[in-house]
Amino acid sequence: MDWSVYFRLSALMGLEFAIWGAWMPVLAVRLLGPLKLNGRQTGWVYATLPLACIFAPLASGYLADSCFNSEHIILASHAVGAVLLFIAAAQKRFWGMFVTMLLYSIFYTATLPLVNNMVFAQKFTTGVQAWVFFWAPVAWALIGYLLTGIRKLRKSTGDGPDSLVVAAILSLVMVVVCILQIPLPPASEDSPIMEALAMLKNNSYLVFIVVQLVVSGMMQFYFLGTGRFLQERGVKGRNVSAVMALAQAVQTVATIFLLSQILDLSETLKLGKYEGYQWLFIIGALSWTILFATYVVSKRALWVMLIQAFHGLAYAFFMIGGQWFVNAMAPKSIAASAQSIIFIATNGIGLFLGTQLAGYIMQRNSEGEKFNWTKIWSVPLAITLAGAIAFAVLFRVPDPKDFLPKNEGQSIEQMMQSGQDPLGESTQY
Repeated sequence: MDWSVYFRLSALMGLEFAIWGAWMPVLAVRLLGPLKLNGRQTGWVYATLPLACIFAPLASGYLADSCFNSEHIILASHAVGAVLLFIAAAQKRFWGMFVTMLLYSIFYTATLPLVNNMVFAQKFTTGVQAWVFFWAPVAWALIGYLLTGIRKLRKSTGDGPDSLVVAAILSLVMVVVCILQIPLPPASEDSPIMEALAMLKNNSYLVFIVVQLVVSGMMQFYFLGTGRFLQERGVKGRNVSAVMALAQAVQTVATIFLLSQILDLSETLKLGKYEGYQWLFIIGALSWTILFATYVVSKRALWVMLIQAFHGLAYAFFMIGGQWFVNAMAPKSIAASAQSIIFIATNGIGLFLGTQLAGYIMQRNSEGEKFNWTKIWSVPLAITLAGAIAFAVLFRVPDPKDFLPKNEGQSIEQMMQSGQDPLGESTQY
C-alpha cells in the first residue's frame, strides 16, 4: 500500500467530518438557548444542510464525473464555506442564521460525495477503505472533545458561537489538504446523472434508496433533541459534545473491526459476495431502535450517556455501509454521480423530512421550555423499527452486473478471463 496516498486521503476524510462534527451536535443548544429560537426555527436551521443536499451533490457529482477534478471542487467549496461559517458565528437572529447556514450548506454538501469518491477511486480493498473511513468518526469525536476542552478552559457555558468558529478554521486547513491530493480527473463524457438514476429501475436498489431515505431522517430527532435531553437528565451543557462523542468512538471501532468482517463472513459462509450488506442495514436500523427505546424508558443520565454508543453502531452499519454498497453496485464511470444520489436521498431528502418531522413533533409535545420526551422519542423508535423490518422482508441484494451497460454486460466474461475487473475493484492492496 502507498502510505502517502493513505495519509492524504485520511486527512481529507478526517477533516471533512471534523468540520461537520464541530457544529452539528451542539449548535441546537445555542439556538434554543441564548438565541431563543423555538423548536420549529431550530428545525429550519438544521434543515439547511439536508435542503442543500437535495441538489448540491447532484451538481458536484455531475461536474466531477464530466468537467472538473474532484479535489478542485472540494477545495473551492471549503474556501467559500470557511468565510460563511465566520459570518454565521456572528448571527443573532433567526433569518440571518438561516440564510447564512443555507449558503454554507450548499458548498459543504457539494463535497460529501466527492470525498467518498476520492477514496473509492484508489481501488483499495474494503479492509483498507475501512482504515480511511476510520478517520471520519475519530475526527468527529476528537473535535467534540477539543471543543469541550476549549469551553472548560474559557469557563464558557457551552452555548456560544465557538463551534462555528472552530469549523471555519478547520475548513481553511481543508483547503491546504486538498492541494496535496492525488488528482482525480473526470471519468465520463456521457450523461452520468441519468445513468446513475437508471439504477433505480432495479427493484431492490429502489427499496434500498427509499428505506435509507426514511430511516436516515430519524437522525434529526437525535441531533435536535439529544443535547437538550442530556441536559435535562443532568449533564452539564459544556460536557454535551464530549458525551455525544462516545458515538463516534464506537463508530470508529465498528468501521474498522465489524464492517468488512461482516461482509467477508457472508462470502465465507457462501451466502454471496454482497449479501452481508443486508445484515448491515438491518443491524444499523435496529441500533437506532434500541437507542430511542432507551431514551423512552430511561430516567438516569448514565444510561442515556452510555446508549450514545448505539448511534455510532447505527451510523457505521447503515450510513457508511450504504455508501460502500453504492460503490460496490455502481459502474465506475458514474461513481461520483451514484454517490451523489445516495447523499441526496439520505443527507438531503431524508434529513430534510426528518428535520421537519422532528421540529413539528418537538413543538407539539412541549410547553414553554418543557418537552414530553417519551412521546417525542416514540416516533423515531417506531420508524427505525419499521425500516429494519423492510430491509429484512423487501430487500434482496442485487448483482452489480445488473447495472453495467449492455455492451459491458455482454463482454464481462471475456474481461474476467483476460484478468480485468469489470466492476473496477482491485486486490492490489
